[in-house]
Amino acid sequence: MSDDTSLQIPFPYRRSPHGSYATTLHRDWLIRHPLLPDADHPGYAHWEVVDLAALGYPDAGPDELALAADLMGFYFLFDDQFDGPLGRRPTEVAPICERLIAVLHGARPDQRSPVETAFADLWSRSVHGMPARWQARAAYNWEYYFASHPAEAAGRISTRPPDRDGYLELRRGTAAMETIFDMVERIGLFEVPASVLHHPVLRQIRQLAADIPSLSNDVRSFPLEAPRGDVNNLVMIVQRERHCSTEEACSAVMAEAQLMVERCAELHGQLPDVYRGLGLSRIERTIAGRYADGLLTWLAGYLSWEARTGRYHAV
Repeated sequence: MSDDTSLQIPFPYRRSPHGSYATTLHRDWLIRHPLLPDADHPGYAHWEVVDLAALGYPDAGPDELALAADLMGFYFLFDDQFDGPLGRRPTEVAPICERLIAVLHGARPDQRSPVETAFADLWSRSVHGMPARWQARAAYNWEYYFASHPAEAAGRISTRPPDRDGYLELRRGTAAMETIFDMVERIGLFEVPASVLHHPVLRQIRQLAADIPSLSNDVRSFPLEAPRGDVNNLVMIVQRERHCSTEEACSAVMAEAQLMVERCAELHGQLPDVYRGLGLSRIERTIAGRYADGLLTWLAGYLSWEARTGRYHAV
């Protein structure tokens, strides 16, 4: 397969200067919630999880960056537990996810479960100081994320491969991007006005910024996912649609992602007109701009991280 898997991104990426501080706190968090057999696991270190948080939320203060790093670690380690046999047993995956959804809505975590205690800690820290409307939206998005995993497990043993529409629905759940984008507000300690948050232009930007990493990731992770029977990968779907080689399918997926990047930039340029049309105040425009820029900053930072992380590349 070709190594030409990079996108041309017109948005700059930046990095928080608090990486060293967050690295220490993240290691302590992994010790308190042993999602890994060893907090200093060398393979995990090569993923550069803290750097992903620093690139994704470059304006985060020290403690906010530590929270973001803990979240990134949770996403990866929670998802990876389903890469083996458990990920092909949906009746066992469902209770795990239901327990986490219960924690989300106030249930006490099982202290014997590092996954539950880790998530309870993350959720408590995430909602601290945030208004009720944000908390309700964030809770819905976390529920969507957790509830998608049993469906993904069922898909691995199904005789019917997913079509494009089914792929998008499930991938948008398991990718957790809505929860990641909620944290743009949490890290910045602001809330986007509802009128602009749900405006068609900003909704399109958010959806594109969420989908582009999934397409890029599908290409980079295809060599790992195909041998273990994962079917929820757009490269595989394009192969079936076009009856083409893996390399041709990868090129097609990346071309599609590049068009999405260009559309994202085009829509971003329309936002000043959106703000004027909605009659936003100066403060509301500033908040909306911080959010929109945060989405694109995350996108640029993630793609920079993905191109070199040891999670998808030999080190």
